[in-house]
Amino acid sequence: MYLRRCGKSKKNQTDRYWELVESYRTERGPRQRVVSYLGALSKPVCDGIQVAAEERAWYWQRQLFDEDLEPEWQQIDTRRVHVERVRDFGGAWLSLQAMDIIGLADFLRTAMPDGRAEVNWWVMCSILVSCRLCCPSSELRLAQSLYERTALQDLLGVPAAQVNDDRLYRTLDRLLRYKSRLERFLQKRLGELFGLEYDLLLYDVTSTYIEGEGAGNDQMRRGYSRDQRPDCKQVCIALVVTRCGMPLGYEVFDGNRSDVTTVVEIVTGIEKRYGKANRIWVMDRGMMSAANIEFLKQDGRRYILGANRASLKKHEQELLKDDWHLIRDGLEVKLCPSEDGTETYILCRSRDRGSKERAIHDKFEKRIEDGLTRMAAGCLKTKQKVAAVERRVGALLASNSRARRLFEVQVKAREAGGCDVVWEKVEAHRTWSELAEGCYLLRTNITDWSAEDLWKAYIQLTEAETAFRIQKSDFKLRPIWHQKKERVQAHILVCFLALVVWKAFGQICTRAHLGDEPRQVFDEIAQIKMVDVVLHTKEGRPIRRRCIVEPTKHQKVLLDMLRLRLPKQLKTIYYRDTGEM
Repeated sequence: MYLRRCGKSKKNQTDRYWELVESYRTERGPRQRVVSYLGALSKPVCDGIQVAAEERAWYWQRQLFDEDLEPEWQQIDTRRVHVERVRDFGGAWLSLQAMDIIGLADFLRTAMPDGRAEVNWWVMCSILVSCRLCCPSSELRLAQSLYERTALQDLLGVPAAQVNDDRLYRTLDRLLRYKSRLERFLQKRLGELFGLEYDLLLYDVTSTYIEGEGAGNDQMRRGYSRDQRPDCKQVCIALVVTRCGMPLGYEVFDGNRSDVTTVVEIVTGIEKRYGKANRIWVMDRGMMSAANIEFLKQDGRRYILGANRASLKKHEQELLKDDWHLIRDGLEVKLCPSEDGTETYILCRSRDRGSKERAIHDKFEKRIEDGLTRMAAGCLKTKQKVAAVERRVGALLASNSRARRLFEVQVKAREAGGCDVVWEKVEAHRTWSELAEGCYLLRTNITDWSAEDLWKAYIQLTEAETAFRIQKSDFKLRPIWHQKKERVQAHILVCFLALVVWKAFGQICTRAHLGDEPRQVFDEIAQIKMVDVVLHTKEGRPIRRRCIVEPTKHQKVLLDMLRLRLPKQLKTIYYRDTGEM
């Protein structure tokens, strides 16, 4: 589309009459048709429309937020003033601002060819990521209702009629091709923008379940569900983040893949993508195995791992000593070198964790004791088979596994028929349980760090857990409704990009001294609305002005601290004949 001047300017007047023309192809060659007669336009409006006609939607929208236009005076019927089309503006606008700051939109615009699509693919990708941030839902619901409720169609210049489920699905298919390039670009860009350090990498695995059978997706399997949905098939997602929680990369694995088998693939993949730097890998005890430790020791890799609870028994004598180092109230640590001197174990003892484990042990102990008492009373009233009672005892101990080693239970048959349930408590196990309550063990091959530094590095794994929680709860990573393998992976990629934008916005808030949790800031600005104000002139022609609702005092303070300028209104273009937009 382009602007074409029509008519003649009056003498000594600066008014110009314009029409918006679209060029299209036919069998007889190119033709033009008038889309709208725009009438007399001032120069700022004319320039803005000219840029819009060149399909640079991301940039021209900013130029249409005219703040310095000359006043236009009309006589208005005040009784007929009303507003229309109330839309959510703040969240969509803020998400696009964050994407612009980190350069995500520029990368997509450069990397993704437009082809013959009516709407540029990179614009559709921006819509998917922005909606995942401010109104997460399925692509179908986004196309049917959610998109038209937001201001994205005004900010990006894409009308709601052109955002349908088919176009959104095809955008997912195209976006997945750029996964590796996106990860490399974001790693470099975010590192430069926020001064991130990639010396400490936190690695964790989660799962997300899928609705449906997914017969064509071989990654959909039943396995250990972190979402408490063993009835559904799932996929596993392995995520690597920095010490501040900024996502670095991820991979999607089969739903029945165990955590310990993913370590080699993830570490080699990250090293292949970003090089073998002097990094420290931090993982929980689910990743620990003898083979993985030998692999990590190769090529000088350094690691901090959570050790399994069985390893704690070997350090029983160290637990009894009083040479603990207090690093904060209620938390003590100590270093214990390994026998061969190649590793160091870090014993940690938490008072709060000890209180929690003690309460859990007491609860399960009481359950087992009450259950055994009822079984013993039942055996005295009626004659029961030994095998049946043994099965009931086994089920009781299995369902209360945290305290089952405290009880030694026997089911003895009586000569006259029936059986008796006899048990006693193993006090030796109680002594060990009380000693180990609140204690856990770490292992590392780093020898030049203090116990406090090692513990602080390991506890940063909570950043990876927080990233999973944000993706699952805030961005609706679960459940997944797609059935095709590529669509599932593309859905996860969109959630990953939304997480990157979210964490980047968190860094922006931190620099603006607004804390490191952006949720409250985002939610506050997201409450800003956009409305169309309709004014009826004396001549009977309606005038529509697309206006941004005036922010509250608190919202203004947040915007000032973020150094973001909120536009006041969107310049509306009218059809000369009908007076409509």
